[in-house]
Amino acid sequence: MMGDELQLLRDKALDFGIKLSSYQLDLFDIYLTELMDWNQRINLTGLKSGDRIVIELLLDSLIPAPYLPDKGRMLDVGSGAGLPGIPLKIHSPRLSIHLLEANSKKVSFLKQVIRLLNLKDIHAIKGRIEKDKDNLHSEGYHLITARAFASLSKTIVWCSPFLVPDGFLVSFLGSGAEDDLKGCHDILEENHLLIHRKIPYILPGKRIKRNTVIFQKKY
Repeated sequence: MMGDELQLLRDKALDFGIKLSSYQLDLFDIYLTELMDWNQRINLTGLKSGDRIVIELLLDSLIPAPYLPDKGRMLDVGSGAGLPGIPLKIHSPRLSIHLLEANSKKVSFLKQVIRLLNLKDIHAIKGRIEKDKDNLHSEGYHLITARAFASLSKTIVWCSPFLVPDGFLVSFLGSGAEDDLKGCHDILEENHLLIHRKIPYILPGKRIKRNTVIFQKKY
């Protein structure tokens, strides 16, 4: 249905060293179609164009994928429309994922997408990480992602207790990453997080550099 958008995603992902199979592209097709359909009824994203959603949401979510574990327990905090959780699940199907989202309508959307894509070992959970801990994995997570969620300091304080030793926290920081990192030096230290990798990049058609930072929990 969305051949041009799928070709765009395939080609631009390849530019970042991310190869997507025909099967994965089929899943992205279903996801994109459903996202755009629901977006007419509830506010999943302010973006309306398929091309912009592909680049600014789907591709952006995949940027850290080559540097992350492809299996283990993952928590996507403030998942919203499933970003980056669903793209990362499509890319790395062995990940066992919890999508944590406070908005009931968005949780309904996530459950619908999981059904349509026939994804296994991924669950949408209604709640907030700072309040609702009972539904989260008691043994912690190997990977936690936070995209358009909260300030970096709050993200660190709320998420780090749920990371297993050597686990990764992925934060999508945009253009102000260096200032964010400088302001969180002590908080990172208090929460036993080290900067594992900085990924600077510019999305196709954009001019402003973005930064995704991967932290690792070390004692």
